[in-house]
Amino acid sequence: MSGPGLRSVEEARSAILAAARPTPTEVIATTDAQGRVVGQDVTARTSLPPWPNSAMDGYAIQAADTARAGTDGPARLEIIGEVRAGVAPDITVCAGGAVRIATGARIPDGADAVVPVEDTTPLDHAGIAGPRGRDATGPLPAEILVHGPVTPGGSIRAEGSDLRAGQTLVAVGTAIGAALIALVAGAGVAAVTVHRRPRVAVLATGDEIRAPGEPLGPAGIPDANGPGLRALAAAAGADVIDLGIATDILDDVLARLRRGLDADADLIIVAGGVSVGPFDVVKAAIETIGSIDLWRVAVQPGKPFAFGTAPRRIGAGAPVPIVGLPGNPVSGAVTFEIFVRPAIRRLSGRGDTDLFRPVDRAVIHDPVTKGAGRRAFVRVIADRDATGAPMRDATGRVGVRLAGGAAGQGSHVISALALADGLAVIPETVDEVAAGTTVDLWWLDRA
Repeated sequence: MSGPGLRSVEEARSAILAAARPTPTEVIATTDAQGRVVGQDVTARTSLPPWPNSAMDGYAIQAADTARAGTDGPARLEIIGEVRAGVAPDITVCAGGAVRIATGARIPDGADAVVPVEDTTPLDHAGIAGPRGRDATGPLPAEILVHGPVTPGGSIRAEGSDLRAGQTLVAVGTAIGAALIALVAGAGVAAVTVHRRPRVAVLATGDEIRAPGEPLGPAGIPDANGPGLRALAAAAGADVIDLGIATDILDDVLARLRRGLDADADLIIVAGGVSVGPFDVVKAAIETIGSIDLWRVAVQPGKPFAFGTAPRRIGAGAPVPIVGLPGNPVSGAVTFEIFVRPAIRRLSGRGDTDLFRPVDRAVIHDPVTKGAGRRAFVRVIADRDATGAPMRDATGRVGVRLAGGAAGQGSHVISALALADGLAVIPETVDEVAAGTTVDLWWLDRA
C-alpha cells in the first residue's frame, strides 16, 4: 500500500522491468564467459569421464583375484605393465596379473578394480619385499602383495559417472561463474551463446557538480553520483558509458542524452534534475527525445523518480529505457538497488528468479522512524564475530544497527552508505520500528 499520489515499489519496478529487454546474443569462447548470461542451453559434447579411469594411484586388477586375500594370506599378483595418464592402455589384465596405473589413467581391458598402492607391498624379481604402502613411483615391481579383498569397481570412476554427452549443463538465463566455466570446458564445449553485456550510460547533472579533483569554487561540490552509479552499473554486469556532468541547461542535457543513444546504450541513467524545481530540466530533455513519466514513488529515501524511453538511433530493437534518479547520492544509490540493478540484470539475460537481492532476516538494535506510507530502506551494519562472519541469534536472524547512527540515515550522508553492509526494509504500513524488531535484510556487495 502506498500514500496518496505515490506509486508502489512494485508498480514502479514492474514498469521498468517491462521495458528492459534482454540484449542480443553472441557466441564467445568458453574461457571468456565469466559473468555472462547464457542465451542458449549449453550441452555436453562428451561424457565425463569419457572412459573408465582410476581414482587412485595403484594397480588395475581383477577383483576376483583378491577375494580370499587377508593380512595373513595376501594375494600375490604379477605386474605385467603400467598405464600413464593420457596414454591409451595397450595391455589386457588377465587373472593373476596387475598393471600399475596412475590417477586419471584409463582402465585397461580385463581389469574391473584398482587396488590403491597403500594397500599393497611391492616385490622385486628376487621376491624381496619393499616397504608396504610406498608411493607408486620408481622402478616397476615384479609382483605385488594385496593385503585384503578389493570390491569390483573399487577405485574406478565409471564412464559418464559425472555427466553424459548431450546432457544440459547450463540452462538459458544462468550466469556463468568459474565453476561453470570449468564444467563446460571439461565437457568439451569450446564456445557458448551468451547475451551481450548491456551498455549502460550514466549522466550526472547539476550546475554545482564538479568532477572529483577539480576546483570547487565558491559553490561547487564533487560529483559522487557519476562515479558511484558507474561502479554500481559495472558491478551489476554492464559495460558503462560515461556521459560526464551536464549543467542545468536543457541543450547540454539533451546533447549528452543523444550521445548515449549514439553509443547504442541499452539503458541510460540520469542522476539529479528529476524533481520539479526551476532548474530541473531532465524531464524536458527526455520528452524531447522520447517520452517520460515523472513519478513520486512510495520509497524512502528517493521519492522523486523519472522513467521514460527513447527510440534507438542505431539499428532496430526495443526503445531504450531512461531512469532519472534523485540527486542526493544516498537516494540515488538506494533507488539504483531497488529499480536499476534488477533492470540491468534483466538486460543481461538473467531469469526472473535471479533479478533481485536474496532476502535475509535481521533484528535491528536501533529504533527507526520513517515517513508515513513509504517503504524505507535503512542503511545498516551487521554484527560480526572475530572472523568477520555475520552473527546470528538462535532463530537465525542477523543483528544489525544503523550505519552512522540515526544521523547517518540522511539522504546526503555518503559516509554512512559506505559503511553499510545492507539495507533493512521497513514496510509502508509501519511508521515507527522499536529496537529488537525483526526486519527483512538486503545484503549489499562488499568489495
